[in-house]
Amino acid sequence: MLSQGSTWLTPRISFPKGSPGRPLVCFYRPDVCNTTTLLLSEDGDTLFVGARDAVLSLDVSQKEALVIRSKLDWSPSGKDLEQCSMKGKEMMDCPNFIRVLQFLNTTHMYACGTYAFSPRCTYMHTETLLMTSHSSKPEEGRGRCPYDPYQRNTAITVDGELYTATVADYRGNRPVISRHLSEGSHVDLKLDDTLGWLEDPTFISSSFIPSEEKIYFFFSEVGKEYDFIDEFIVSRVAQICTSDVGGQRTLQRRWTTFAKAQLLCQASSELPYNVVQDITTLPPPEGAPADDTLFYGIFTSQWSVNSGQSAVCAFRLRDIKATFSRNYKVLNRDTLRWSTRVQEKIANPGECGLHNASDNTLRFVKENFLADDSVRPVGRSLTMVSHDQNYSHLAAQRVRAANHRDYTILFLLTDAGYLHKAVLLEKGAHIIEEVQVFQKPQPIKNMQLSASKGVVFVGTSEGVVRVPAANCSFYSSCAQCVLARDPFCGWDHADKACMEVSHVQASLGQDVDGGNVEETCNTTPLSPRAGVGPNKLTPGETVSMSLNEVVRLQCPGTSRHAQRLWEGPGGRLSPDLYLQPEDGSLRFLVTSATLGPYLCLSMERGHRQTLAVYHVEQKPTPPPPATSPPPAPTVWMAVKSGDLDLVPSVGVWPKTSAEVKRRADAMPVSSEAPKTPLATKPGGVSLAPGPRDSGSKDGGRQLLAHSPSYLKELVVVSVLLALCLSTLLTAALYSIRQRCRKRTAPQASASDSRGGLAEREALRGESPPRANGKRSNGRTTRNSQTNGQVCTAATTPKGSNGHLPNTPI
Repeated sequence: MLSQGSTWLTPRISFPKGSPGRPLVCFYRPDVCNTTTLLLSEDGDTLFVGARDAVLSLDVSQKEALVIRSKLDWSPSGKDLEQCSMKGKEMMDCPNFIRVLQFLNTTHMYACGTYAFSPRCTYMHTETLLMTSHSSKPEEGRGRCPYDPYQRNTAITVDGELYTATVADYRGNRPVISRHLSEGSHVDLKLDDTLGWLEDPTFISSSFIPSEEKIYFFFSEVGKEYDFIDEFIVSRVAQICTSDVGGQRTLQRRWTTFAKAQLLCQASSELPYNVVQDITTLPPPEGAPADDTLFYGIFTSQWSVNSGQSAVCAFRLRDIKATFSRNYKVLNRDTLRWSTRVQEKIANPGECGLHNASDNTLRFVKENFLADDSVRPVGRSLTMVSHDQNYSHLAAQRVRAANHRDYTILFLLTDAGYLHKAVLLEKGAHIIEEVQVFQKPQPIKNMQLSASKGVVFVGTSEGVVRVPAANCSFYSSCAQCVLARDPFCGWDHADKACMEVSHVQASLGQDVDGGNVEETCNTTPLSPRAGVGPNKLTPGETVSMSLNEVVRLQCPGTSRHAQRLWEGPGGRLSPDLYLQPEDGSLRFLVTSATLGPYLCLSMERGHRQTLAVYHVEQKPTPPPPATSPPPAPTVWMAVKSGDLDLVPSVGVWPKTSAEVKRRADAMPVSSEAPKTPLATKPGGVSLAPGPRDSGSKDGGRQLLAHSPSYLKELVVVSVLLALCLSTLLTAALYSIRQRCRKRTAPQASASDSRGGLAEREALRGESPPRANGKRSNGRTTRNSQTNGQVCTAATTPKGSNGHLPNTPI
């Protein structure tokens, strides 16, 4: 029993499109697009493709190429396209999209297309693809093919008769399940649409079970039996018998064996995944009864809480048959409510051979077509759940492994353009790999599995892509081959290669359930310190870096299920010195303590292996060029400005500045000499590098001859310094002048008349009169001259002793 919880499923290996590890074969032509229908011949050598305005046959027998054999161009006329546009449809939806492509016999096929929203069908020869219709033009395809290219449909042929599930009107409001091309005693049948046997369905797929002589249709529709405020979508399985010919009076030319039941893809205590996306049929193993036939389906949820999630459920034919054999619901015509029938059951709806029953029996099966119970999945649990992928199509295959056990492989196509290959195990599903098939989202696509050839064909809007089911050659070691847990692959100990199980008769190393490398490959586990010790230096890549540089070491891990670890010279790496991002790389600063060997290890299912080895070394200092002489030892020497007239003091040029400048500019400057500026000490002493014994003028001139000249820079600095000093001095003088003017300004007072008399007496040479009979002290005027400017100092009174008053003698 498969018990898959809600664990997060991650593909072990991912192959981007064009990856050399997963080569794909593509068929692209500019005149072929929208390959909506794929049909594979019984021998698996020819793939028939229904595209837009064309039907093709491809030779797929070669592994390295897809070769076109023949092509039929089938496009609407200009008048048909004009009428389609007048109906309000987009021109991009008006071409003829092939939606039905089925074998009628060994020599002919039957094809139907949308044909500008006016479906057409035709017969064609399988070898030449030439139309062989009974009339001069294709026949009407209403009820056999949808009008809209975006509406889903399903079709299947049994004994030359076509069974379809589609819509029968232009607006898509009349769903119908019908039979066409009937021969002999059979007549074309369809559903009785007066009772609402179908409620706005979306048809998914159909499957024929020969032992039951029944065809099962899978679809989703509105569940009218649930009295909810919002419409509740349910997934259904319906059945009809291929021997049905309709009733004699009741249900004439209508199905008498139609019945439907709910498919419930739900885990315990969780919301159901109620919208079916695709269904595929897996026949039972050889020798097993037909009741063991499995139907694998992809389901999504209509509620936002499960948005972005997809679930896979498996249903057994035995459970479907048991559900149809139990009680049925009945519809109350007055209240339009469904209820469980409590009266005695007259007949068993869905039972074959009711066309000869009485009218009372046919009326009973006409009103009781909905099973009361739901079909539960195998083990009453989900097969697998993807929390981050929306699956759209799937295919299933049973594979015999090296241990002679059968495993189920699912190929799931995502909306993002990836094909997932998953193996179903007892502990849950394991996604072996994912392969990117196309980059742009494809609105219409199909998938066809060829189990005999081991190939999956995917139809995209640009063409067809061929994906091999097995990729054993990618695994280069026994550990990788076993850890893949792929039932297709096993390790051949004699040839030292990972081989396909079906191609090798000898026993191969393989462990699909456990992935135990040590037991399967007969190896010993890698010790934690293997290859890192001082005496065991594992060969690897040498990385030369300078000190205080940041180095990044990559770990080339391919498995997403493996945990990548790093080991350095000191064993475990301290998080204070090393950074390990999520991509598995290692970053650190190169110091004397971080030099040495580094190993990237992976741990997967208990197996430890080395992925990369690095030896981080210090980059050696490059030697000087051979043409340059070795530089002499450099010392700093003090040179006075008087002794070396070529080195002026800072801010002051000697009197012969013009001559010095001329001589300095004429001096040759060596381009190889280091550009070391002259250092100047206070007092006009310059420090210049030179030899220890050079203290004379000749030595200084020789030193300057091999040193760079800074005369121009020194002139500029001196001029700027002189300008700054002049500006400051001017500002200071202006400030002093303003203060002098304020202190000598005349002031109005009561003694102005007295002062005027004294001035007149002084001009006449007379002494001023004494105050109180005494002669007053005279005022002394003192002139001071500063920078050519004259200002009058204030007269200060003195005492009788000639000194300033209040000043000690």
